[in-house]
Order: sequence, then structure tokens, then C-alpha cells
Amino acid sequence: MQPFVPSDQNLREFSLRAVLIGLVMAVVLGSANAYLGLKAGMTIAATYPAAVIGMALIKLMKGTILEENMARTVGSIGESVAAGAIFTIPAFAISGIWPKFFTAGNYVTSALIMFAGGVLGIMFVALLRRVMVEDAELPYPESVAAAEIHKAGARGGSGTKFLFGAMGIGAGIQALVQISVFASTWEKFVAFKTTTINLVGTWKAKVAGGMLLSSPGISPAYMGVGYIIGPKLGALNFSGGIIAWGLLVPIITYFLAPGVLPEGASQGDWIALSYSVWKFIVRPIAIGGMLVGAGFTLFKMRKSLATGLTRSVSDMKKAASGEHVVDRVNKDLPFTNVLFGLGFAALVTFFITWRIFQVSPLVSFVAALVVVILGFFFAAISGYLVGIMGSSNNPISGLTLTALVITALVMVLLGVKGKEGVAAVLGVAAVVCVSAAVAGEMLQDLKAGHILGGTPWRMEMGDLIGVALASVVLFIPLMVLHEGDISAQGTKRIAELTAQQVQVVTAPDGQTYTLDQVKQLPADQKKAVLSLDAGFGSKQLAAPQAGLMALLSKGIVEGKMAWPLIIVGMMMGLAFILMQVKSPMLVSVGMYLPLETTFAIFLGGLIKGAVEMFGAKRGLNEAQKVRVENNGVLLAAGLIAGEALVGLLFASFAFFEVKYKIFADPGMFWISLLILAGIAVYLVKVPLANAGEADEPAPPSANF
Repeated sequence: MQPFVPSDQNLREFSLRAVLIGLVMAVVLGSANAYLGLKAGMTIAATYPAAVIGMALIKLMKGTILEENMARTVGSIGESVAAGAIFTIPAFAISGIWPKFFTAGNYVTSALIMFAGGVLGIMFVALLRRVMVEDAELPYPESVAAAEIHKAGARGGSGTKFLFGAMGIGAGIQALVQISVFASTWEKFVAFKTTTINLVGTWKAKVAGGMLLSSPGISPAYMGVGYIIGPKLGALNFSGGIIAWGLLVPIITYFLAPGVLPEGASQGDWIALSYSVWKFIVRPIAIGGMLVGAGFTLFKMRKSLATGLTRSVSDMKKAASGEHVVDRVNKDLPFTNVLFGLGFAALVTFFITWRIFQVSPLVSFVAALVVVILGFFFAAISGYLVGIMGSSNNPISGLTLTALVITALVMVLLGVKGKEGVAAVLGVAAVVCVSAAVAGEMLQDLKAGHILGGTPWRMEMGDLIGVALASVVLFIPLMVLHEGDISAQGTKRIAELTAQQVQVVTAPDGQTYTLDQVKQLPADQKKAVLSLDAGFGSKQLAAPQAGLMALLSKGIVEGKMAWPLIIVGMMMGLAFILMQVKSPMLVSVGMYLPLETTFAIFLGGLIKGAVEMFGAKRGLNEAQKVRVENNGVLLAAGLIAGEALVGLLFASFAFFEVKYKIFADPGMFWISLLILAGIAVYLVKVPLANAGEADEPAPPSANF
């Protein structure tokens, strides 16, 4: 295939402006995905937004299409590092390995983990790129679409007005939510009648309960996610929320409440009990379902996985042989540099497990060996799956789960126990996770670059720089979100205690504090003293994948897994499979998330369904449908990015204890309903209004 820019033509490519634009996008898109992944358990592919933004900015500077390609490549790599980070790094806090999340040591450890994983993924891709990119059996659908977007831009097309306009709307709505201009949520506990039911013989049980009703969250980001995944997947996710909040929480509360709550319990007591049941009983059940769902996902891909494993070995042999002529569009990083990079990643893993996690040198050596072996296979598998169906559908969490279980079993066989063993397992899984995510995203970008005529070694160098910056920076949004949420919830709780005229707080360990003393405590200590449901694993930052990793690592290494609840969840997951549920994993994630989150995602999916229905009624042809689809995806991505960036800004305000709320107890929930309706009209009307004429040629599809 002849590249868009021939091999013998040297356009400006690895320029300072292209790399800088890419680095800024890597940080912004990576941070946005960290925000979204921690709150909703999902991330969005950054290739398309990065292509549109990079293309717009480079065109303003009268740059070349290869500079656009470089900016997109560097910009999208931050999303993959973020995906690897949010699936694993919060698990250190959730599992109790890092009781205080924000320390200099934890920052350095996280940065080293992310950088080692990123380098590992890039080095293996440099070995496998040529054979995988040129494989005719791998269609790389998202790469082809991204390349066509750049080509369309060269011919005058652009979608930046939709992306940036939606970012402004998402940012504005989130700002109004944060300063409490109106109520962003509504919930009410509807009580059932207290009664006594007859069991076998003379056994009787007093029962009392009800159902917690909740509105959808006022979140442009969640609705944007729902729009992108569509009505079917949105409904699957919401069905998990219905199972959790419409079945399991009410039925468990029904039997539990009489022995826990006093007569005449208040609305607040019932709501608190419902959330406790969900957090400590339903969530472990959901984790069991996620475990089976991840395994089933990998089982369905068993042929692709087996093919990827077989090919990875033969491809590495071909790549290492060097039996081909190397021109500009086929020149990768030198083989010696690749070996040095692999050795560096292994040494970093050895250092982290030995000196930081305090396991023996032998165990550290085995951990480094496991990282290299699993990193190679999972990088190859990840790249193969991206070649088949794109990075948006790459089952990174399933691959990471496999790596975690293998590593945990190896650690147990080596006799490693306690927090050191759990930390080593999570560290290895984190490196492998980042490696697989980076490898998949990078192969996707290299395929797009191959079509456009980009130079592989320059793109690989750009990604190394992008990975380095993302590794240094992405701990910061994690820390800001975690500790900012604790600060926000702590301020709210202290205000409640002040209103109740409580002067002294007794911590779970028996130590007493005045409210003024509590205010001065570090975030994680404040969380412990006030028994806050805040930070990673809370309602606000669910982090479902990290919660799964934390539970499994502790369960296998320390033998502390809540097996009864996990097994119940696994049986539920098996039932989903027998019922031929399309995605048992997505249903289980929906159970793990707050109802307001899954509800808002479901609304976004319904809006996408409405767009498709109205498009069909208008008789749009295929070219017009693709334009509607592309514009809608850009709007949704803009809403996500806008809310995420403002959400991070206000989380930093909470972190630094900057007061920004206008109303202490906002009402006017009807304004929230108007905003939801406005977002719906916006996501329906704008894409359909820009469908174009029927005789215009079809653009590339960007709905990955």
C-alpha cells in the first residue's frame, strides 16, 4: 500500500510544536480519562479527539499532515497510561497498602510503575510493529478512520467547533453543579410496611424495609459516555443498577433493618443503611460477577488470544532477524535500544518490589521475569485485538486480571505473604496493565501513521516522551480526586457535627479529637477519624476495576477474600452467561456503581437511540448517517472532557480547602431536570442539523 506521504518525501514531522501539542493533549486527555474511569468505570478512546484537536492546531500553524500525525500519536498515549493507572494504582489505597495515599514515596512508586509499563509496551511494539501493521488479516478499523480524518482535514474538513463547543457546555454545567447553584441529585427512601412473616413451623421473622429512589446524576460526562456506547450497552449497564438498587439492596435491607435500626428511624438512617448494604454486601457480589465476566470475555476471545500468542513468538523472530530493507516509513528504534529499554523496565520492577515493597531479591527477580514474560504476551495480544476491533473494545481489565491472578499464585508458591506480597502483586499487575494498554494504543497509532506515511521510530520516540510526561503527571489528578473528595466529604461532615453541637469526635480506635483538631488532620487520617465514605472505592470515586484488583490480591495472598459473597456473585455471573447476556461484565460494573451514575449513562444511550430513530425517519443515506454519528461522538467527547477538566479543578479547590459553594443546601431540583432535557435536545438536534446534503461523499466513521 502506498502511504499518503511517500517514503522518499521528507515533510516536517518530529517538530517541537507537534510534540508540545501532543504532550499537552496527553496530560489533558489522560486526566479526563482518569476522572471518568474512577467515577464511571469506563474510559473513552482518545485517538479521535486527539486527531481533531491536533489537526486544528497544526493547521492554524500551517504545519504538515505528518506533524498532525505526530501530535495525535503523542496526545493519545496519555489515555492509555491513564487507563492502566486507574485500574491498578487506586488499589494500593483500597487494599490498605497505602493508608496515606499522597506521599513522596507513593508518587515516585506510581511514576516508576507507569513509566516502566509504558517503556515495556513501546519496546515490544517496536519489535512487533512491522509484522503486525502490515498483516492483511488485521483491519485496524480505528486506525483507518483516524488516518481518513487527517486526510479529510487536508482537504478542508474539520469538526473542532463541535468538540470545543461541547467542552464549554460540559465545563459550564459542571461548574454550576460544583458551586451548588441548584440540587444536582435527588433521592428518597420509600418505606415498606413493617410486618412479620411466617417461616417453617413456629419460626417467624420481623421484616421492614423499603427502596431508595434516585434521580440520574446531572453529569454531561456520564450522558456523553452513554451516547458513545449506545442504547444497548447503556441499558445493560443500567440493568446492573436496577439489580443492585431495585432487588438486592431492598431485599437485604428488608430482613436486616429490624435488627439494626431503631423504631421510628429517620430518612437519613434508612438511606445510610441502604448505602451500607450496597457497599459491604452488594459490591462484593458485583465483584464476583465482574470476575466471571472478565473470564468469559477472554474465553470468547480464546481463538484470537491463542492466535495472538502463537503469532507473537514467530513475529518476534521475524522482527529480530532484520531480513528486510528499511526505508523511512519502516524504520523502527534500533534493536539494541529496544533490548536496553526492556532491561530498564525489568530493573525498575526489580527495584520497586525489592526496595520499596520489601520482598526478597529472589522474589523481586521472579517478579521482574514475570513482568517481561507477561508484558510481551499481553502486549502482543493487546495489539492483535486492537487490530481486529480497535482500542475502544480492548479488554485491558481482563488481561490485567489474568496477570494479577498469575502473579498472586506465583507469590503464594514462593511463600510471600502479608502486605508485602499484596503490594508486589499489585505492582506487577500495574506494570503489565500499563504495558498492554500502551501497546494497543500505540499499534493503533502506528497503523494510522503507516497509512499516512509517518516515520515509526519518530512516533515511538514521541510516545516515549509522552509516556514519561504522563507517568510524572497522572498521579496528580488521582491524588487531587482522592484527597479532594475526602476534604469535601470531611467539610460536609464537620458542618453536620457543628450543627448538631457535637464538640468532640471519637475515632474508631478510641482516640478523641475536637472538631478544630479534625480540620487540621491530613486527608486520609481525617477519613479514618470521621469514618467517611470518601476517596477511592466510595460512592463518588467508585473505581470498580481497582476495587476488584485490591480484593483479589488480598484474597489470594492474605486469604482474606469474602468468599461467600464472591461465590454468590460468580453464580450470578454464570447465570448471566447462561441467559446469553451480551456483556455480563458491564452488568456487574453497573451493580458496583451508584444508581445515579448508571441512570445518567442510560439516558445518554437513550439519546443516541433517539438520534438513530430520527435519522431513519428522515431517510438519511449512509453518508449522512456517518456525519451524524461523527458529530455526535465529537459532542459527547467534548462534554466528557469539559466536565472532567472542571471536575479536576474543583477537586483541587477542595484539596486546598478553597471555599467555592454559593449555597450550603441548594434546592430547585427542577433546574437539574431542565438541564438534562437541554443536554438531550443538544445531542439530538446538533448532529441531525449537520447531517449534510445527500449527494456529499461519505466521511470516515469515527464511532469506534
